[in-house]
Amino acid sequence: MALLIDTDLLLDLVRGDAAPDVERVLGDEDRAISVITVSELLHGVHRAHGAIRVRRRAFVEHLLAGIEAIPITDPVARVHAEIWADLSSRGQPIGAHDLWIAATALAHGLGVATRNATHFTRVEGLRVVATVG
Repeated sequence: MALLIDTDLLLDLVRGDAAPDVERVLGDEDRAISVITVSELLHGVHRAHGAIRVRRRAFVEHLLAGIEAIPITDPVARVHAEIWADLSSRGQPIGAHDLWIAATALAHGLGVATRNATHFTRVEGLRVVATVG
């Protein structure tokens, strides 16, 4: 099986934190990200200034060049609507970006690798590979 990597794990790499722990969590599984993660990473680039921005942009662009970004499609949007309705009816909503990442994973039969297991484990049928950080 493959894993969709949540932004929080990639931010650890961008900041230079916990690379061995991230690799341990991901193991030998194939890896991908959501286009939501692309946006979140680039948001961090745009918020940085000066030399930090230059280094961060270089790292993020290198990272993005080496991993598949899965787009939001009609099937992903349909799964998103189901998850959103289910979590809302149970009074257990999660953040909008996490909801899209979870929907992308489910629509493509992927697990999610994250430090934010609390949110993702609320999504029924989603395999969550978690690390604490």
